[in-house]
Amino acid sequence: MHIAVAGNIGAGKTTLTKLLAKHFKWEPHFEDVVDNPYLDDFYHQMERWSFNLQIYFLNSRFRQVLQIRQSGKNIIQDRTIYEDAHIFAPNLHAMGLMANRDYNNYTSLFELMEGLVGAPDLLIYLRSSIPNLVSQIHKRGRDYENSISIDYLSRLNERYEAWIQTYDKGKLVIIDVDNIDFVNNPEDLGNIINRIDAELNGLF
Repeated sequence: MHIAVAGNIGAGKTTLTKLLAKHFKWEPHFEDVVDNPYLDDFYHQMERWSFNLQIYFLNSRFRQVLQIRQSGKNIIQDRTIYEDAHIFAPNLHAMGLMANRDYNNYTSLFELMEGLVGAPDLLIYLRSSIPNLVSQIHKRGRDYENSISIDYLSRLNERYEAWIQTYDKGKLVIIDVDNIDFVNNPEDLGNIINRIDAELNGLF
């Protein structure tokens, strides 16, 4: 079974992935942030490195999904291949930070890959306001994220909302993370677990 957690930068995907993996005894698969050779360059010079970064993420996520499918295990994935294609790449293109030919090349590659991988059995979307995202990003203090602008986060949030409204590839749970604390409040985490349980019971 393949569970995936989606959401904007700072929404709490990695933290929730760890907590759910522990509770359900799922194997967690995380986004490759530490070993990503483009991320730091990208945040300092977006236009120069946007295509390289998106191709790196697409490659890494495609490989991840294939491994998930072949493993036969119950796996929870931090971020999905769809977010790259429906949110990050089109946003960079719309902002003039990715050239038309690069974007068309990227989109064509994604469509080819999408035909070869199945959607997750359950998608968990973490919905967050911009102030909450900014607060979380500052709290974790990653150097390369210091240059992320509120405008950039807002654009991403708009695209996330538009994408999730039309998402029809499988089961979906939307969690509003603004007014809950699933890290320090066991009741909040319990409510999330109950909602996921309710969705997954229909899978068996």
